[in-house]
Amino acid sequence: MMMWVICLAALLVAGLTLFSGFGLGSLLMPVFALFFPLPVAVAATAVVHLLNNVFKAGLLFREVDRAVLLRFGVPAIVAALPGALLLLQLSGLAPWWVWQWGERVCAITPLKFTMGILILGFLLLELKPLGRFTPGTRVLWMGGIASGFFGGLSGHQGALRALFLRSQGMTPAAFAATQAMIAIGVDITRLLVYGVAFFAVQASAVSEAGVWPVVLAATVSAFIGSYAGSRYLKKVRHEWVQALTAVMLGLVGIGLASGVI
Repeated sequence: MMMWVICLAALLVAGLTLFSGFGLGSLLMPVFALFFPLPVAVAATAVVHLLNNVFKAGLLFREVDRAVLLRFGVPAIVAALPGALLLLQLSGLAPWWVWQWGERVCAITPLKFTMGILILGFLLLELKPLGRFTPGTRVLWMGGIASGFFGGLSGHQGALRALFLRSQGMTPAAFAATQAMIAIGVDITRLLVYGVAFFAVQASAVSEAGVWPVVLAATVSAFIGSYAGSRYLKKVRHEWVQALTAVMLGLVGIGLASGVI
């Protein structure tokens, strides 16, 4: 049952990210967290997220807008470094408040609360009138810095990145390819900061939890979802997909901020 739920989530979410710009990790991590401890869930999601973006970029690399990649992507990759360092600081802090929901013990930690608030804040960018914001090419670097910093901090930089990229008049394929390339750079930067150290400490826990077969299956499912999504880029109504993804992310944000997830 666990394997089917995670694989189905990976397949569907990977397809949605091509249209909405929201990150795979934003929606897949809570699904992993339903079955594994949170540190293991974060590690598993990071692997699937990075590999899936590499796969998407491989499918659509010819469509990449190199000018946008340079002006937005490079600042984003650099800014991911301080964001990831801040994440390390927050992860070591004790819970602010512990409460109980039935038999479930919920802890509101600085890290979870920050991640939840960031998700909900990014959702506001999708609402009017902020949704009509059309930044010009000259300020792309500012969007890159903001997106990269929050990407390093929480991994939920997709909404802010999409806000700036949609204003550049790219085709759906160019939008998907460019945001995938930027996401790869941000992922690599943040994993260099905390990913290697995390796996060194948690390697035994990850192996004992039996998560690697699930990670492999989820990665393949995400590949299939990305491939299927790339075939229908011109046929799907982006507004509908963005609304659905926003609702899902809203629930995740509330769950994290409240300590339920």
